Amino acid sequence: MKRTHLPLNGLRMLDAAARHLSFTRAADELAVTPAAVGQQIRALEDTLGVVLFRRTTRGLELTPEGEAGLAPLRDGFLQFEEAVRAMQAGQSSKSLTIAAPRDVTEKWLLPRLAAIAASDRDLRFQLVAADDSLDFTEANLDLAIRWGEGPGEHEGEAIESDGMVTVAAPGAADAAIGWPGAPDEPGVLIRVADAGLAIDAAAAGLGRATVPALLAVSEIEAGRLAVIGEPQASRLGYWLVAPLPQWRQAKVRQLVDQLAQ
Repeated sequence: MKRTHLPLNGLRMLDAAARHLSFTRAADELAVTPAAVGQQIRALEDTLGVVLFRRTTRGLELTPEGEAGLAPLRDGFLQFEEAVRAMQAGQSSKSLTIAAPRDVTEKWLLPRLAAIAASDRDLRFQLVAADDSLDFTEANLDLAIRWGEGPGEHEGEAIESDGMVTVAAPGAADAAIGWPGAPDEPGVLIRVADAGLAIDAAAAGLGRATVPALLAVSEIEAGRLAVIGEPQASRLGYWLVAPLPQWRQAKVRQLVDQLAQ
């Protein structure tokens, strides 16, 4: 019989009824009615073409055909239990693979992972570069950080931020630093690949950069950059995202709670 045709519900009923030699006690164990056990056993007998139980004056007893299949059936259920334990053990591992843009990793993620790892020395992280076509299954990812209006097709939680800020070093040139996410403005002195490099260029004195506030926090707090004007609200932001199966993992939920603060 093919695996796809295995009558698993009936086999569960058979195992329980054989152990108790009672449909009533098997029903109690499986949280169903005795009638449901009887129906499943009869359906299993019809499928297999054999009689599994016989009623006698002493009660219910297994037929030789039922006895013949019982030991391998129980071995099979033990294998199922081991498979479930193995899958649960994998979920409880302390290894997490995270995808993030290079500038987010450098300016924001690494310092936070260092603090998280300091509180749990068993944690292990693998970081990969994120792109728009990232495949969670192919890359074996647990979590990703993406820039956008929302989590898209995945589950997600926004990382708290003040939006966009314009920053510059003391005495910097009166010029704009361009990058793909910056607003268009005249007088651009230099164009760079991402917000992280725009922050570095601003810290080097090349001009002012309008960047996600999230990425500029450490430079501002260290006094290397100053904020010009007020933070600007943005419909875009950084999101922690993952498909539903990964999102449900306890280790991923814990990491999301720690990072989203």
